[in-house]
Amino acid sequence: MARVLITGGSGYFGCALRDRLRAAGAAVRVFDLVDADDRPADVELVLGDIRDAPAVRAACAGIDVVYHNVAQVPLAKDRALFEAVNVGGTRHLLDAARGAGVAKVVHTSSSAVFGIPARNPVDLGVAPRPLEAYGRAKLEAEHAVAAAVRDGLDVTIIRPRTILGHGRLGIFAILFDWVAEGRRIPLLGRGDNVYQFVHADDLADACLRAAARPGPATYNIGAARFGTMRQTLEALCRHAGTGSRVYALPMGLATAAMRLTSAVGLSPLGPYHALMYGRSLYFDIAPAVRDLEWQPRWSNEEMICQSYDWYLAHRDAVRAVRGRSAHRSPAREGILALLKRLS
Repeated sequence: MARVLITGGSGYFGCALRDRLRAAGAAVRVFDLVDADDRPADVELVLGDIRDAPAVRAACAGIDVVYHNVAQVPLAKDRALFEAVNVGGTRHLLDAARGAGVAKVVHTSSSAVFGIPARNPVDLGVAPRPLEAYGRAKLEAEHAVAAAVRDGLDVTIIRPRTILGHGRLGIFAILFDWVAEGRRIPLLGRGDNVYQFVHADDLADACLRAAARPGPATYNIGAARFGTMRQTLEALCRHAGTGSRVYALPMGLATAAMRLTSAVGLSPLGPYHALMYGRSLYFDIAPAVRDLEWQPRWSNEEMICQSYDWYLAHRDAVRAVRGRSAHRSPAREGILALLKRLS
C-alpha cells in the first residue's frame, strides 16, 4: 500500500485528491494548518505550517509519494504570504522529501505563471512571464523544483487551469448566487476570450497518473472541450433557467475599477482576476494525454453547471460551516454587492 502525503489536504483540491487516493487504496496523510470537517477517520492528520521546516520534515517521514498542494491563493492578496508559503514552503517540502527518501513529488503549480500568454494554446514552448505577485511566487516555486530535480529528486509539475467541480466555492459562490437570483452577469468586453477550466476530478486523475510515471516532467492540464467566457456563462444561465443573462462592460474601465477596489480591500477579487477574466488562456494538453494516457471527461459547460447545482443543493450547509479554506467557503461580495444591485 502506497503511503502518500497531501500538503494542503484540507483545502478544496486537497480534499478531492484525498478522496481519490483513498478510493485507490492508498494510506493517506494530510498536512495542513486546519482539519477538514469531512476528513475520513482513516486519513491521518498532521497539523502544521508549511513555513515550519521541522513540522514539514515530520510530515514527510515514512512517505512514498507527496502531492504538494499548499498555496496561498490569489484571494489572499498578500505578497509576503505568497513568498513565505508558495516559495519558502515549497523549498521546505522539497528539502524534507529528499531527506525522507520520498520516491516522487507531484507539485501543483498554476497557469498564473504565464500571465497574459504570448500565444495560445499555451504549450511547453511558451515561456512563463507572470504579471502579478501570485504568479511570480508560483514561478519561483517552479524554479525551486528545478533545483531539486538537479539534485536528484523526482518531481513532476502539474499546472492546472482554473479548477471547478462539486464543492468549488470562493468567488464562484458569488457568481452562483447572482445566477440563482436572476441577476445580470458582467463580462469584460464582448466575452469572446477563450477560457479553459479543469474539473477537480480530471485534475486529480492527472496527478495520480503523474505520480505513477517515473522521472521529472511538466504538464499543463485543462479541459479538452471549452469555448469563450461568454459561451460558458451563457450555458450556465440557460441551465439555471432563472432569467439571468450576461452583459458586456468596457474592458479598460472595468479592469481599472477591479484593480482599484482590490487594492483598497473593497473587493474579494485579486490582481490576477482583473488581469485574466477578460483575456484568453488555454493549454495544449497533448503531452499529458500522450505521456500519462490521461483524458479529461468534463467540458467547461458541464463542470460549471455541475458546480452550480451542487452549490444550490448545499448552500445553507456550506454557509453554516466556519474555518474552511478559501475555495471551500463562499467569498464575501464586498463592493460587488453594489454592482449586484445595479444588475
